[in-house]
Amino acid sequence: MPGHLAGGRALAGLDLGDKTIGVAVSDRGLSFAHPRPVILRKKFSLDAAQLLAQLEKDNVGAIVLGLPVNMDGSEGPRAQKSRAFARNMATLCDLPFVLWDERLSTVAAERALIEMDFSRRKRAGKIDSAAAAF
Repeated sequence: MPGHLAGGRALAGLDLGDKTIGVAVSDRGLSFAHPRPVILRKKFSLDAAQLLAQLEKDNVGAIVLGLPVNMDGSEGPRAQKSRAFARNMATLCDLPFVLWDERLSTVAAERALIEMDFSRRKRAGKIDSAAAAF
């Protein structure tokens, strides 16, 4: 992935859900991912505008989009939605998109938030961006 990035640009991780889009952005050294506020989904054009504004603000040079693959390796409807989202976003920007197998990323993110003693309510608001950071 670093080969797709111009120097000094960040990498964004996205966790696409039906109601929210989790966003995390790397540091310039690509060592750490920092969760950003989730985007509450309304319709694609509004979601895309909000996402593109955030990506520009963070000087993002490439995007990793979580691909929700089933445990047996097959792809279901959620994976197809992620692929369609990447195709549609690619028509709006020149950033490269990479699809990444996200199996168990939400489980790992939730476990980390529990270990940090976040309440169930606080975890609900942060889980998608935390999963994007994974």
